[in-house]
Amino acid sequence: MFKPFPTDAAASLPLWRRPTTLLFVMALTMPIAFNTWSALLNNFVIEAANFDGADIGLLHTVREIPGFLAVGVIAVIMFVREQVLGMVSLMMLGIATAVTAWFPSLGGLLAVTLLSSIGFHYYETVNQSLQLQWLPKLRAPQILGWLVAAGSAATLVVYGLIALLWEPLNLSYNLVFMLAGGATTLLALFCLVAYPQFEAPHPQTKRLILRRRYWLYYALQFMAGARRQIFVVFAGFMMVEKFGFDVHELTGLYLINLVINMTVAPLLGRAVARFGERRTLIFEYAGLAMVFAAYGGLYWFSWGVMLAGVLYVVDHILFALALALKTYFQKIADPGDIAPTAAVAFTINHIAAVVLPVLLGLLWVASPPAVFALAACMALVSLTLALLIPRHPEPGNETIFCKWQSAAPAE
Repeated sequence: MFKPFPTDAAASLPLWRRPTTLLFVMALTMPIAFNTWSALLNNFVIEAANFDGADIGLLHTVREIPGFLAVGVIAVIMFVREQVLGMVSLMMLGIATAVTAWFPSLGGLLAVTLLSSIGFHYYETVNQSLQLQWLPKLRAPQILGWLVAAGSAATLVVYGLIALLWEPLNLSYNLVFMLAGGATTLLALFCLVAYPQFEAPHPQTKRLILRRRYWLYYALQFMAGARRQIFVVFAGFMMVEKFGFDVHELTGLYLINLVINMTVAPLLGRAVARFGERRTLIFEYAGLAMVFAAYGGLYWFSWGVMLAGVLYVVDHILFALALALKTYFQKIADPGDIAPTAAVAFTINHIAAVVLPVLLGLLWVASPPAVFALAACMALVSLTLALLIPRHPEPGNETIFCKWQSAAPAE
């Protein structure tokens, strides 16, 4: 079961056992637990644990700590194959999600969230590495777009069931958490035993790597982690706190997001392939700056709930363009650097993520519009960095400054 199988020979396998198929199964499996947790979290913590803005900020800070420690994946893959680590991490996420409702207190939720977050972040680190190792560069943007659509489809089913059945069947938080977590755990176990252990053609470096020529990618990852917290932590919380969304109403908004994402994500992948990472990321960050500024306007000018919902959907679509950051790195990276750099990048991505939620939670108590104004500034910094990406990135041409430098071997 754990004997290495070269990806170059995967075409000889049945379609359902090939590496790309496994990536799609993984894309379908993770959202079942994670997005069920996300859909119920804001209502659960307010109703069961009486959270305020400071409490939710603290919880999300704790949730991001394993992301900050994702660099530890480098040490783990010295002894465990990436593919195995990914499946074990998925099972940890599933089990922790299943027992979430058993701990309706600040301390209990912090503990179980930490466990589920270890599973989620280690899985995401490995998943990004495997995607870039297994997917050919020419087809990567399109396939990544389809993977986003697949994840949206799985989440659509989850949210649809919650929205349709929550009130008629009087569902409980405990039952839904257990069903979703259990499904993710069982599917991850199936992936562990049913698929060969695929061996990419380029062996991965199993040590910490920081290369100067990747500096722009590191900077973009840092800013992505900073601005993402506003959306993940406070956009949904705003819908519940300011506009009084119930579980089925918030889930209904998520459903609209997902239907649009399922349609748009493959098109976004094609757009990245056609227009390139530079133009795509510039468009994303400019759009995010405007969306975050408009979020603040919801408080300053008392704009209505309909506009809030539209902004939330647009926000979600723009974040799907982050796949361009993956393909930018795939184009500039040495093939053997993908796994260790994925771990390093995940850690860099979470430096701000560990600190910002609790601080912004305190700022939220004083002034929610100030939180969104800060997010708009973060998006503008990302926009400035995106302008430094060359039109045709490759090793030796990682930034626009490379054309002014004397020719030298890549570091």
